Amino acid sequence: MTGATARRRGRPPRAESADTRERILAAAREEFSERGYEKTSVRGIAKAAGVDPALVHHYFGTKEQVFEAAIEVAFAPALNAPTALTDSPSDEVGERLTRFIFGVWESPATRVPLLAILRSAVNNDTAAAVFRRLVASQLLRRIAAQVDLPDAELRAELAAAQLVGCAMLRYVIKVEPMASADLEQIIARVAPVVQGHLTGP
Repeated sequence: MTGATARRRGRPPRAESADTRERILAAAREEFSERGYEKTSVRGIAKAAGVDPALVHHYFGTKEQVFEAAIEVAFAPALNAPTALTDSPSDEVGERLTRFIFGVWESPATRVPLLAILRSAVNNDTAAAVFRRLVASQLLRRIAAQVDLPDAELRAELAAAQLVGCAMLRYVIKVEPMASADLEQIIARVAPVVQGHLTGP
């Protein structure tokens, strides 16, 4: 057994820790994307990353925790949505949020991991719980913080439901004519509804 192989079976030297962690996360995203939550295992992630399964547990813990860490990175672009509302005139927040979210979905670089996340969440209760926790804590509450109204959290959830529903029909289920409709036409129709949820009576 070589020195490099021996190191991979235990905790890596400090200088290698960040690289090892990122390699595990990259492998986890790929495995969850290709196999879904249920068919992905810690052992499979470790094999894809070229490390011992003990290292996956060392850095992340359970499969659920690995999934949460992996999707948080993949979901990061969408988490910037509240920034799109900052300093926006109140009558423009619906369009800005709608345009931002659809922009994330239209980009192949962000659409592929988001599709994997949604498919896992739809098909597995544990994955759904992780996804729900991430969305609630890091997205909806931040959007609600930008809405200066008593029922801000409910408004943020209704706006998110509108956008997630549209994304599911267009990008996941691919229902026509929604799937092939002009994006600007969709934004023009959806944005006023999102605006109503966020700032309407």
